[in-house]
Amino acid sequence: TSSWTFLISSHLLHLNSLLVRFTDLKFMATNDLMTELQKDSIKLDDDSERKVVRMILKLLEDKNGEVQNLAVKCLGPLVSKVKEYQVETIVDTLCTNMLSDKEQLRDISSIGLKTVIGELPPASSGTNTQILLYCSVSLCLVLLKQGGLLVNFHPSILSCLLPQLTSPRLAVRKRTIMALGHLVMSCGNLVFIDLIEHLLAELGRNDNMSTTRTYIQCTAAISRQAGHRIGEYLEKIIPLVVKFCNVDDDELREYCIQAFESFVRRCPKEVYPHVPTVISICLRYLTYDPNYNFDDEDEDDNAMDAEQNDEDYQGSDDEYSDDDDMSWKVRRAAAKCLDAVVSTRHEMLPEFYRSVSPALVCRFKEREENVKADVFHAYLSLLKQTRPAQSCSVNVSPSQVPMIVKALHKQLKEKSVKTRQCCFNMLTELVNVLPGALTAHIPVLIPGIIFSLNDKSSSSNLKIDALSCLHVIMVTHPAHAFHAHVPSLVPPVVACVGDPFYKITSEALLVTQQLVKVIRPLDSQPEAADSFDPSPYINDLFTCTIKRLKAADIDQEVKERAISCMGQIICNLGDRLPAELPGTLLIFLERLKNEITRLTTVKALTLIAGSPLKIDLRPVLPDAVPILASFLRKNQRALKLCTLAALDILLRNYSSAVTPVMVDAVLAELPPLISESDMHVSQMALSFLSTLAVTHPSSLGQLSGGNILQQLIALVRSPLLQGGALAAMLDFYQALVATETSGLGYMDLLRMLTGPVYSQSAALPHKQAYCSIAKCVAALTRACPDEGPAVVGQFIQDVKNSRSTDSIRLLALLSLGEVGHHVDLSSQPELKTVILDAFSSSSEEVKSAASYALGSIAVGNLPEYLPFVLQEISSSKRQYLLLHSLKEIISSASVSGLKPYVESVWTLLLKHCECQEEGTRNVVAECLGKLTLIDPETLLPRLKGYLLSGSSYARSSVVTAVKFTISDQPQPIDPLLKNCIGDFLKTLEDPDLNVRRVALVTFNSAAHNKPSLIRELLDSVLPQLYNETKVRKELIREVEMGPFKHTVDDGLDLRKAAFECMYTLLDSCLDRLDIFVFLNHVEDGLKDHYDIKMLTFLMLARLSSLCPSAVLQRLDRLVEPLRATCTTKVKANSVKQEFEKQDELKRSAMRAVVALLTIPEAEKSPLMSEFQSQISSNQELAAIFDSIQRDSSSANMESMDTS
Repeated sequence: TSSWTFLISSHLLHLNSLLVRFTDLKFMATNDLMTELQKDSIKLDDDSERKVVRMILKLLEDKNGEVQNLAVKCLGPLVSKVKEYQVETIVDTLCTNMLSDKEQLRDISSIGLKTVIGELPPASSGTNTQILLYCSVSLCLVLLKQGGLLVNFHPSILSCLLPQLTSPRLAVRKRTIMALGHLVMSCGNLVFIDLIEHLLAELGRNDNMSTTRTYIQCTAAISRQAGHRIGEYLEKIIPLVVKFCNVDDDELREYCIQAFESFVRRCPKEVYPHVPTVISICLRYLTYDPNYNFDDEDEDDNAMDAEQNDEDYQGSDDEYSDDDDMSWKVRRAAAKCLDAVVSTRHEMLPEFYRSVSPALVCRFKEREENVKADVFHAYLSLLKQTRPAQSCSVNVSPSQVPMIVKALHKQLKEKSVKTRQCCFNMLTELVNVLPGALTAHIPVLIPGIIFSLNDKSSSSNLKIDALSCLHVIMVTHPAHAFHAHVPSLVPPVVACVGDPFYKITSEALLVTQQLVKVIRPLDSQPEAADSFDPSPYINDLFTCTIKRLKAADIDQEVKERAISCMGQIICNLGDRLPAELPGTLLIFLERLKNEITRLTTVKALTLIAGSPLKIDLRPVLPDAVPILASFLRKNQRALKLCTLAALDILLRNYSSAVTPVMVDAVLAELPPLISESDMHVSQMALSFLSTLAVTHPSSLGQLSGGNILQQLIALVRSPLLQGGALAAMLDFYQALVATETSGLGYMDLLRMLTGPVYSQSAALPHKQAYCSIAKCVAALTRACPDEGPAVVGQFIQDVKNSRSTDSIRLLALLSLGEVGHHVDLSSQPELKTVILDAFSSSSEEVKSAASYALGSIAVGNLPEYLPFVLQEISSSKRQYLLLHSLKEIISSASVSGLKPYVESVWTLLLKHCECQEEGTRNVVAECLGKLTLIDPETLLPRLKGYLLSGSSYARSSVVTAVKFTISDQPQPIDPLLKNCIGDFLKTLEDPDLNVRRVALVTFNSAAHNKPSLIRELLDSVLPQLYNETKVRKELIREVEMGPFKHTVDDGLDLRKAAFECMYTLLDSCLDRLDIFVFLNHVEDGLKDHYDIKMLTFLMLARLSSLCPSAVLQRLDRLVEPLRATCTTKVKANSVKQEFEKQDELKRSAMRAVVALLTIPEAEKSPLMSEFQSQISSNQELAAIFDSIQRDSSSANMESMDTS
């Protein structure tokens, strides 16, 4: 035997050396090996067997076909010479190769498998029969991985596989279970039913404990692979699994609990009634440790230490061995199942914190490391479920924090690296969920963190986790909580900054940066800051950071963190480092010139420049400012924004050191930045100019006639100018006019702003431009009050002048409104008459501007104008425009100014809330809603009282009014509204269609802006909401239009509003929805009108990412309407719009299909697979599909780009 082994080994060595070299020699060596294997007398030891098998399998992948053929021929004699488990290895590898992308490898492997099966001896022995079965099942597994290609053979395959579940060989059973798992993904319904009924019958019979275990494993595998299909059988399966949990067999218990985990994850709806049972079983077996006794004194630290010291001795005398103990697998399965439950049942969080949380915390003491890791992971999942703030107000009870800390305290000094890592992850997640919760426990936790940082046996990952945990705790807790521990924290953190591994250094620099804020917090009260002396630690922190800052040959991340950390040190401690400061600033200057580090350096300089310590930056400013100016022309948005912020703060705090030459260098780069293409950059540039007007007014002289002013005027006329950019523009104009620069006085700027309107006969392209110009005019007028009366008089004349164009009148009225908002214009006697006359203009825009102007002017002097507006509404026929003026008054005036008029305004509005004109009613409703915000205690009950009105118009006005009381910001009305919004939503049952529609619109507004108002009402509101998604035939009528008949659906707007509400609820209240009921109505919407189809396609795409398992269960029902939409043909004589609508429908449907295909296993649905084939064979659909796939992949890439 030894000589054969030597011979074979020499062939193998020769082959191994040739694998990367000569094909001819390789061929000869393989041929020699085959010759030796064919000799009957050959005997191989275990090591030689393994080497021969590995080498021949490797040769099957050779590039040379002749070598491959020889390797296949070697397999024949080899299978009769090696042991059984080696044959299994050969079969596994060949089956895996048959799924390869390489055609040649697939072909040679299939020949190899045929060779192996053919060479097995006749089935005289049971062993060879079982190997043959193993090969057959493996082959089935390979075939089934091809999905739906073998649908016709599935019944035959099933009948072949089922008997193998009782095979005496466990390897065959395991392979069979894997094959059945692949079968259920693509088999027809009849085959699936046969399989499930077989399993149920065998489990009910329970002849043999070994096969029962296999059947439970098989059920769990089917659930994992096709949970969407097994759900309807759970009512029969779960009672059987619960029964087997009580059998005294640890392996069976483990498989039962694993099956529960699979049901919980894959069948969320069907398993719901059984979740309490599953939790109670998991909690019972989480502590199942029959061979170990946790004595009460274990809770005492000293007793625990004594036990650990004596552990080895006790173990050696005891006859029982831990190797025989399988109970840890049961505990691990219980922990994993609890993990699945808390991850998927968000609505049960309060119950989890009552029952599951304490049980998991108690098991942190688990003695088996793998089980302990899973217990920690389950608790982490519980904490992660608690993080989303918008979904629920459930939080970790602060009373549980001491219990958690006590349990973790002991584990932080365990020898096990894995345990300590789990502790750090737990603490990190805990403070993310409950910031500040560990303030009282810092003294207990810091020694444990320091232990891991100082422990020489600690792995790199453990140190990184410890530093990351420390950083998060320091960020989320007050600085004073750490002051007592700074002496013990600084040395290990400094040592980690000097660590040779860059990831540890990087994390340690983050901690150092936070430590600097702790030892000298600049944002605290002076007495608090002075209570702790940072002096002993400054040198150590500075020295370790400067060493990393100076190094040029280090990792990019470390460079950036070192710059940020040094920026924080100078910001907080710069006054204590007078000798070191100049040299450090010069290093910053060098880093500023480096393309890789410049952005981080700009941020650090901004931090230093804003420090209240007034750090002396004058030595570096002459070099730094021109470099910063050059960054403004770089094609890097983040760099531009940070540079503008840095220049702004330098101007504010170091204006005396910034010379005109430096300012000119910056001004030369500004014109391209002031543009509608990037409003945020424009806003920052305008803020810089405003600061410049205050600090260096003389530098603005060059703006006159320059590019910057032209860009400003162009930006004012942009329809995109609004929000922060518009506010910055107004601030700049006020600052500019205050400088009294020659050529940039009040009248000069006014002419620049308004000149184009007066000089051009053509109107500006967008109304928003007139509004922006008017706001700028008002800003200038507020800054120069002496100029105001003359300009206001001129605007009044412009409105009166019959020769004025509509553009001039529009600008004049808007300007009067903006000026009057801030300045009392009651001294202008003609104003009221002129504005009322403008109500009669032929131009709708002029009338709208006059309405706005009257309301805005009234805000400037309520006693003078508000009674006048109310009087006009009562007596005039132009109520719609006057009500718009009143809306402007209510929206903009101060609460204190409006309060005396609330009653008279309320009474007037109620007179008009029954108006037949819907536009007027909507304005009245908005006024009522905004007026209610002024005195909610009095007016909200009144509003509620009008729900009983006999007029449907009044009811719709009141419900619409509630919509205007809801905003996304907290308001005093919120608690009152929460108590009574249910009464307003009862109008969803109103007999009037329009009232129900506006009730849905109000509900949608609440769900979008303030979900907390309606979360608790969903159980009663959702049935009514779903009811409105149905098509009602009684609301469909035919209208004759000449010779044609036109169908009108009066319920369409109502259904559209209902589906919009459903879409909103996906974002704000997903955890309160029964997704399967929700999907029923989405399914109906897929067959509805064009507008509703478009909405449901969007919903389907959203649901595919939010609830993939639920969508997968309904996939077959969803595919059909999508297919119908994509294959619908428009009649040849239809109008162009019909073709466009159908194209848009197809694209939207295809987006939904692409989203559905992102769900794992969706492609395995026979209907979806068939639809995909149909798309591929249709040129038009294939083009749309490819285009959408490209768009979605590029969108994903963009979202991953964090730059």
